[in-house]
Amino acid sequence: MINHKLAISLMLVFGAAANAAPAPVTDVNDSSLERRLETIERVLESRTDMQHRLQQQLDEMQSDVQEMRGTLELHNHQLEKVLERQRELYLEIDRRIESVSSPTTTTPTAVAGNANSAQQPATGAIVATQTADLSESDAYDKAVNLILRDKQYDLAIPQFQSFLKTYPNSSYAPNAHYWLGQLLFNKQEWVSAGEQFETLVKRYPDSSKRADALFKLGVVEQRRDNLAKAKQLFQQVMTEYPDSSSSRLADARLKAMN
Repeated sequence: MINHKLAISLMLVFGAAANAAPAPVTDVNDSSLERRLETIERVLESRTDMQHRLQQQLDEMQSDVQEMRGTLELHNHQLEKVLERQRELYLEIDRRIESVSSPTTTTPTAVAGNANSAQQPATGAIVATQTADLSESDAYDKAVNLILRDKQYDLAIPQFQSFLKTYPNSSYAPNAHYWLGQLLFNKQEWVSAGEQFETLVKRYPDSSKRADALFKLGVVEQRRDNLAKAKQLFQQVMTEYPDSSSSRLADARLKAMN
């Protein structure tokens, strides 16, 4: 009886153990998984290569843009230096003309002019004839050289007048009007000087000398005691040419007048 019970117990134990054993694991298809991984790796490698190529192209384009920008900045800097040098040259010439037109320096010239007064009409006629015989650029250069090289300021006046009469539509006409106005200004011929500056201001709005002529026109009106007109012209210089040297000079004049 005891053996029979023991046998039943053993059968129950072994049956429970059999039921508790894990289910058999099914093997995964290793070759299929490897193919899927290889496909993913190829896609990733292709995308990485494409990204590298795009980045390289972007780097090359950025380098080209930087090079072009540097070249443009260099050209702009060189142009600004040329324009600044031109402005300095004009101011230096103005200072020299004004210095030689002072009473202490013009007395010998006046004496020499009186000694040769009989020759002046003939000289003016010769200047007009010579200008007509010269080319446009040569006639202008000759008039300018009378100021810069020869210091013959009185002779330069009829030379510029003849040039403007012979070549009224010349590209040098704006500068010729300015030089002529400056020469007359230094002789204190305010009305004639103002006419030259006003001609430049009205006829040649794109001239590089317009700001200077506008300022000088204001000075002319100030010398003629037309203070309201002078202030208006100085303010116009500051409004239309705020970054110019003429604007700074006009501002100083306005402050001194107030």
